[in-house]
Amino acid sequence: MSVSASKKFEDFSEWFDDVIFRARVVDNRFPVKGFSVYLENGAFMLDMIKKLLEDELEKTGHKKMYFPLVTSEELFRKEAEHIKGFSKEVFVIDQSSGEQKLIIRPTSETIMYPMFKLWIRSHADLPLKVHQSVNVYRRETKATRALYRVREIPWNEAHTVHETAAEAEKQVREAMQIYETVLKKLCIGYIILKRPDFDKFAGAVYSIAFDAWNPDGKVNQVATIHNLGRNFAKAYEIEFEKRDGSRGTPYQTCYGFGFSRVIAAIIAQHGDDRGLVLPPVVAPTQVVIIPIPFKGQEKQILDYASKVRDMLAGKWRTVLDDRDDITPGEKFYHWELMGVPVRVEIGPKEVVESSVTLARRDTLERVKVLLDEVVGKVDELMRAIESNLLERSRRMMLSVISDASNMEEIKRILKERRIARINWCGSIECAEKLKDEVGGEVRGERYDIVEKPFGPCAVCGGEAKLVVYVARSY
Repeated sequence: MSVSASKKFEDFSEWFDDVIFRARVVDNRFPVKGFSVYLENGAFMLDMIKKLLEDELEKTGHKKMYFPLVTSEELFRKEAEHIKGFSKEVFVIDQSSGEQKLIIRPTSETIMYPMFKLWIRSHADLPLKVHQSVNVYRRETKATRALYRVREIPWNEAHTVHETAAEAEKQVREAMQIYETVLKKLCIGYIILKRPDFDKFAGAVYSIAFDAWNPDGKVNQVATIHNLGRNFAKAYEIEFEKRDGSRGTPYQTCYGFGFSRVIAAIIAQHGDDRGLVLPPVVAPTQVVIIPIPFKGQEKQILDYASKVRDMLAGKWRTVLDDRDDITPGEKFYHWELMGVPVRVEIGPKEVVESSVTLARRDTLERVKVLLDEVVGKVDELMRAIESNLLERSRRMMLSVISDASNMEEIKRILKERRIARINWCGSIECAEKLKDEVGGEVRGERYDIVEKPFGPCAVCGGEAKLVVYVARSY
């Protein structure tokens, strides 16, 4: 039984909208464009992802803080490139009392950095590493899309300040490792790209991004990291006393992890035509026990199922579905839609044999095990599911990338809902031509590995300077 008549790889939009609503992730019918309601499963996933990330940040010395929602127009305009980059996206509170306008944060540099100026006095105050998990607000002008492109964005942002450029560069690497650790636990396939200069974060020296594959061929940017150099420190007059007694301007980094887009990636990469397929770590229910009643043995089967629940509930988020108004088959469909990693089936045979039947959601394989082996076997299945989802998503990420040597090949690859890897001369003109003629963006060059050009620029035929990836995006 499919979630809908559409299939994930045939009509992704319809499949996705159907799944997120019916699986109780998001209700996108809120009457203000670009704002959504996170239903119980979506809210749970959001909280779990937040915890995974915050644990990693705090292990590495990031201090959790909460900063105000708004900044003044004067503070917002201090960094010229930044305001230019966000000028069309901000929400403004226009106060009728004649006070200056307040800008609702699209990101928090202009809110945090006036405080950094007050806190940082000498090298002893560095490094400063803070983070917060909050909602940011952007007046999205493109078509909005639940989880992918919204006006209210739940995310985590981290901001750091350092004595030297080398320390800031080292922090970029640490941030990358943190994000890789979390995305691995969520089994998400992605590539890490250094954005071209024309597409970097406004005010940054350079930006890198984690682009995850999507079934419709568009890439989903789930996280970004920015080396800010000293641009913001100069604009906000952040200075410190150096070790030799002289005054210095520090170096900064910032990075953001989009919770809504990560949820979208989990659903899009792992889900199938039955519904969600969730990695165990974020599944609201990790194990569901379904009694299969037999006339005259209902109580015996239910008592046995309760015993199994008690065995598993101490380690896994476990639900015993003892509803008597729907059939076991209907329960199977329901919990498959919800993406529960492991299903436990208990009927008369299992009671007699002191066994259970286990079904894993990712492969739908079933296996019978003895009762005294059930805890160990469920533990083994959870690890196997996580490993399989990660390997499958990484393999899919590689499979959607194809080399292209000219515009026609790029156009064909994008039409096939894949990503083109091309040689590029580095000119904005060629990047704009790509966008105009094939609808794809230069997403950037690999940051984690070195790739050398293997031919001339695929757009103009001139000498190539970089190997870059071209894709459609959200």
